[in-house]
Amino acid sequence: MTSINNATVLVTGANRGIGRALVDESLHRGAARVYAGTRRPLTHPDERVVPLVLDVTDDAQIRAAHQHVESLDILFNNAGVARQDDLSVRASIQAHLDVNVFGTYAVTQAFRSLLTQSHGAVVNVLSIGALAPIPGLPAYSISKAAAFSLTQSLRALLTDCGVHVHAALAGPVDTDMTRDLDVPKASAESVARAILDGVENGEEEIFPDPMSAAFAPSWHTGAAKILERANAALVAGQDVA
Repeated sequence: MTSINNATVLVTGANRGIGRALVDESLHRGAARVYAGTRRPLTHPDERVVPLVLDVTDDAQIRAAHQHVESLDILFNNAGVARQDDLSVRASIQAHLDVNVFGTYAVTQAFRSLLTQSHGAVVNVLSIGALAPIPGLPAYSISKAAAFSLTQSLRALLTDCGVHVHAALAGPVDTDMTRDLDVPKASAESVARAILDGVENGEEEIFPDPMSAAFAPSWHTGAAKILERANAALVAGQDVA
């Protein structure tokens, strides 16, 4: 279990949408310090917020951010990109992978030692598009599926270090990124609350809105989750029934 109260938190993509809501909800739950990573300078009225200029595709900025963070309990890999495409241009796929997969990987690797020291948590903000492609957003869906696999792989590797790894698999959320999608959407604030609830309850996969929550029971008892547990047991050297 991971408590937000008195924790030190880092949120990437913290300037708007789910990222901004995660910052505010962490403060509401008593976080001692919240590092807000954004590509452009951010101002926030709460003195516990420490702005960081952080483009997750920029190795130099990641290193500079790491130098400013003395300790860390929870890393929210929230920065992401979603653009419509039809898979006709390889560069579109690469652009999504650069942010949604390699950006998540690079930031996690940079702060891995601090999270190991604190026995902290990594929370990767993903999408139900990781489980089944979203029409009109195939490159985004590919990147989120890869990021989900990265999340599961990190979980298997970091469990023995005492680091919890969570995947937040959200449905449509009312943000600038989904402005053109004509579907029911959850508010960013409600999604942030549900994500933090899931972290504090120790849920490996968090389904933080009504649409995604409908898939939670079948996911937790499904073949993919059973296989992940079996593989994790093999890594840990345990017998698998």
